[in-house]
Amino acid sequence: MTSQLEQEIFNELAASVELGRPRDTEKILGRGIEEGVSVKDLIRNGLMPGMRKVGADFKDDEADIPKLLCAARAMQKGIDVLQPYLKEGEDAHIGKAIIGTVEGDLHEVGKNLVVIMFRSVGFDVVDLGVDVSDRQFVKAVQENPDVRIVCVSSLLTTTMAAVKEVVRKIRIADKENRIRIMVGGGSVTDAFAREAGADAYTENAVDAAELARAIIFGTEEEAAKKMEKVMLNKKIRAGESE
Repeated sequence: MTSQLEQEIFNELAASVELGRPRDTEKILGRGIEEGVSVKDLIRNGLMPGMRKVGADFKDDEADIPKLLCAARAMQKGIDVLQPYLKEGEDAHIGKAIIGTVEGDLHEVGKNLVVIMFRSVGFDVVDLGVDVSDRQFVKAVQENPDVRIVCVSSLLTTTMAAVKEVVRKIRIADKENRIRIMVGGGSVTDAFAREAGADAYTENAVDAAELARAIIFGTEEEAAKKMEKVMLNKKIRAGESE
């Protein structure tokens, strides 16, 4: 059961991330460690709720990119501070994800937001950058045998064929079928994602991170339900804009 002191620390920690104040985050974590609060609880009940709040605000157009970036810096500072306190063999991350924009596409803003949101919900992210070939994606998969999620971004319609090729090559390399492939970007739709053989499509970074988290922690059925909710919310937003 959470004590009043622990709850105060969690609330202050979440606020420091939400406000994008990494120095405050570091100080509050120091206090939490001194009081004997579990490192994982500090992450799960303090850091992550703060970052998720900013992500939700961004999704609802109540926060801008600079605020999201500031919160991400505070979140990353927190992870860096706590990592040395984890027991041997433990990790502050819930899983590993590979993220990149396909070959021929140099757009990085959307991809960078996905990286930020994945890190905010606890992923260790391998950021491949932009103009990434199918060979580079496959090499990254082979070099990271613990990866569970690969995110493929494409903004240009001229690179949609490249998305399909990346998915195809990863499927060939992933002989154990351990990887779930997510696609997104301005040129991508849910129908195209299914045609390309991807496991999921989301239209924004917040949904992508939450869906990936559901894939890691839940069953395939739970992840499917999350995907259904994402698509329902998309239809609702589309209806509101008409």
